[in-house]
Amino acid sequence: MKQNKIKSIIIFLAALPLLGCKEEIPMVSLGIDDFYYISRMQKLDLHPALTGSEYRWWVAGENGEWKPVSSERDYIFLEGDEGDYRMRFEILDSNTPYQHEFLIRVLHEEIEYSPYISKVYEYCPAPGQFVNEMPQYEPGDSYADILKKAEESISGTNDIMISLGGYGGYVTFGFDHTVMNVEGEYDFRIWGNAFYELSNPDAKGGSAEPGIVMVSLDANCNGLPDDEWYELAGSAYHDPSTRHNYAIKYFRPDDNKEETPDDSGFLTDTTYIRWEDSLGENGYIAKNSFHAQSYYPLWTDSDALSFEGTLLAPNAKDLSGAGSYYVLYSYDWGYVDNHPNDYADLNSFDIGWAVDKNGNRVNLPGVDFVRVYTGVNQYCGWLGETSTEISRARDLHITLPEEKPLPPVD
Repeated sequence: MKQNKIKSIIIFLAALPLLGCKEEIPMVSLGIDDFYYISRMQKLDLHPALTGSEYRWWVAGENGEWKPVSSERDYIFLEGDEGDYRMRFEILDSNTPYQHEFLIRVLHEEIEYSPYISKVYEYCPAPGQFVNEMPQYEPGDSYADILKKAEESISGTNDIMISLGGYGGYVTFGFDHTVMNVEGEYDFRIWGNAFYELSNPDAKGGSAEPGIVMVSLDANCNGLPDDEWYELAGSAYHDPSTRHNYAIKYFRPDDNKEETPDDSGFLTDTTYIRWEDSLGENGYIAKNSFHAQSYYPLWTDSDALSFEGTLLAPNAKDLSGAGSYYVLYSYDWGYVDNHPNDYADLNSFDIGWAVDKNGNRVNLPGVDFVRVYTGVNQYCGWLGETSTEISRARDLHITLPEEKPLPPVD
């Protein structure tokens, strides 16, 4: 009788055709059904109705052996391969023990996924010489207008560069599906505009403006980038010169202040936009003669812009010794706009590199949101601030015709 009573109070979630973790599908979190349909690379958010002391989720392997996949109360099912997946859920509790087996059938999507960016959620550049130009600000533009222009620039195969400005400036984007974390493989690629110096390409120096990558899984299934973020730990993550938990604040320039040009004739205002940081240092983003527009985002009313994250060590060297010839050297791997686009593997990223705020590895089944921010706080004379640029990104698990696969991740 007790077992029947327990079963009678469990309300099962009705199976929806091609269920997915999407905002337009109401997820009434009441229980677990016996059978689900779900498209590949879409999430199924499972919530048991009962509570207990401990929980176990299992998936059956090819040989029928049960493999544990989670010990949390709630579980997000996500698979990139089509097929039937036998699942088992258990509540371990002396008063209300419960066990239920069910089947999830993963199908091919009805409308083929795009491998490219489908949406830009945030565009928040730090001040820089290409801000208000890439994308182009027009008088009266609101943040929504600029966000739309950023999305039009880098979504699909549009391949139009946007600038993230100085340290911390960022863009957040996503795809029309969850990008899967496939073990031993690169998962997505991002294009920038880095190049090597032609006279000495083997030194991998030229114009490397490294951007740090963050990723997030839409764990609350609301379609917004408001869940926990994880950094993809690139080659310099553990370097002693890398600063974690760094913060910087930029201040709106005074349009009425007297300009302070330098003797070179290239810098028209060396004290243009002031900044201060969490290390107790301060400085300026200078204005140069090549870009006369405002370097401060004109669509914002804020008089200060703050950013935080990981700070990479400066990568520029003044080979002239007089501030006239800077070479920006590439980090080994794991950063955007850090190597020329011809080097596909050096511009590709593995979700398996993800770490939490304490530097601990995390195992994400996939990601829904990607954020890129400028990782260096550096000014290089007439070249200006180091600012990450991106033009496109794509999911590497959706192959294109006649495409050669990348080598496995080292």
